[in-house]
Amino acid sequence: MTITDKMRSLPVPPGNFGLPVIGETLSFLRDPNFIQRRQQQHGNIYKTHVFGRPTVVMIGAEANRFLFSNENRYFSDGVSASAPRHVKLLMGTGAIVMQTGDKHLQQRKLLAQAFQPRSLAGYINTMAATTCNYLDKWEHTGNLNWYDELRKYTLDVACKLLIGIEANNDFGKLYENWGQGLLSIPLPLPGTKFSKALRCRKLLLAKIEAIILERQQQSTTKQDVLGLLLQARDEEGHGLSLQELKEQLLTLLFAGHDTLSSSLTALCLLLAQYPQVKEAIFAEQKQLGLEQPLTLDLLKQMTYLEQALKEVLRLYSPASGPRKAIESCEFNGYLIPEGWQVFYHPAATHQDSSIFTQPERFDPERFAPPRAEDKQKSMSYIPFGGGVRECIGREFAKLEMKLFAALLVRNYNWELVPGQNLNMVMLPTPHPRDGLKVKFWRRG
Repeated sequence: MTITDKMRSLPVPPGNFGLPVIGETLSFLRDPNFIQRRQQQHGNIYKTHVFGRPTVVMIGAEANRFLFSNENRYFSDGVSASAPRHVKLLMGTGAIVMQTGDKHLQQRKLLAQAFQPRSLAGYINTMAATTCNYLDKWEHTGNLNWYDELRKYTLDVACKLLIGIEANNDFGKLYENWGQGLLSIPLPLPGTKFSKALRCRKLLLAKIEAIILERQQQSTTKQDVLGLLLQARDEEGHGLSLQELKEQLLTLLFAGHDTLSSSLTALCLLLAQYPQVKEAIFAEQKQLGLEQPLTLDLLKQMTYLEQALKEVLRLYSPASGPRKAIESCEFNGYLIPEGWQVFYHPAATHQDSSIFTQPERFDPERFAPPRAEDKQKSMSYIPFGGGVRECIGREFAKLEMKLFAALLVRNYNWELVPGQNLNMVMLPTPHPRDGLKVKFWRRG
């Protein structure tokens, strides 16, 4: 029997395609437990039909290893290979998420220069000052919808550290309208979200281009991502073109805003629900010195805070992109047909009870030695994805989360407002349905 014949004899994974044309897309968008419900029914590999494509969902450390080790062999990145046309139009062809193969690796090396430890150390003062301003504002507000406020905060930090500007109302509104278009029905009619998003994309890129051209004329270099990318060169001395720079910065704004807003909201929610963890973080801060200025070295000493943040990301992992099968292959006795979309799911992987003790519990000490549950099996803990597509800004995100959490717990306290709906809405990124309403005040 030839390889082809063997492949043809394999069954596709179990599951359902749902309704004609739309498949199970509506359930996927509306049900925060869509993945887990079907996992319980069909196992760790199953089929569905979402976003107009037949899809295989693969869950677990073994599936992650197979997927990430076969990128560019069996699988290609889904954003470039299988994203809907309207997403490609709004993201732009120059963005790193749209690149594959050597072009992707070349751009990744250039962008990575802005996220090295020396670069991150240069971001701390701006990040800390912005954080303190927002914390002070929230103290004076007293009662707030924290998810909305955290979205403003993360956009402000991203604007300052990526392109060196304040996130004013004009830029912020353009950005929000552009982001909403990524999840809209792609009707290019006047007044639709998609039409508005296309117009806002042009205006955003024009503003970013003006900033780039102005910075190119300056003799001194700002300590931000744009400043470092303007200087970045590959082994052959090539840098990013103006078009590539614009689209990379817009992509980084999106990555450094939406997923971080979700992760910080989850942090604030879980610390309110588990006050003993909040107080353990405070005790560590007190031991290190509440007045000590935050540096990379001091942040590295916050081992319990690090464990708590890892646990937040285990329970509420940032979103990860799909892949596309570029060649038919076999996994665990099932055929993954060429052309099908492939999803892996960190949050479901992180609920594996054979790896994580009582996985539904918020338990930072699972990451402390000697337990170190995330080290038991490779690819069992993947909050930022894996393989050649692992999130390039992961160290930036971890730095912002850690610095924010340290300053927050050192000086402030908060409690949940009773009677609100804390069920998770999954889009644009996971957040409580009522937006996390809290009472906020200064400690002591």
